[in-house]
Amino acid sequence: MEAGSKTAECEANKMPRRDFLAWLSGAGVVGSALAGLVATFFFMKPRVTFGQPNRFLIGKPDDFPAGSRLAIDTKRICIVRDGERMAAISTTCTHLGCIVAPSATGFLCPCHGSQYDVDGNVTGGPAPKALAWYSVSLTPSGELEVDKDNEVQMGTYLNV
Repeated sequence: MEAGSKTAECEANKMPRRDFLAWLSGAGVVGSALAGLVATFFFMKPRVTFGQPNRFLIGKPDDFPAGSRLAIDTKRICIVRDGERMAAISTTCTHLGCIVAPSATGFLCPCHGSQYDVDGNVTGGPAPKALAWYSVSLTPSGELEVDKDNEVQMGTYLNV
């Protein structure tokens, strides 16, 4: 084969410029439509992440001896029993959200040194406000239920 015939054969196999641009434009339109459909599908499908429920059972009143303060770290609360009265106090530090630990004098934050008394009032450190108190109720089955969506006034106890 000669060099001239090779060039003629290559030119015969080439796509004309207008046909190439038309094909490229069509591919762009089809690609945009597909991307739009995929985006619409993901928009229509809810992407919800459920956190822990804010209303939960903690057990029967007999599970908590009189005078006890029991921290439940997974729920970020401390259950306080004072005689026949019960309360739930938040263990989330109001400074930066660390988990405070019950101590002999109240609550201590291990992160930045905030200190709270037994009722959750700030006694030292950078915390700007007192710990929250949550609603505690008795279910018909006799179990205690804490509702973290319902903050109550400090010193509000449930009589059991």
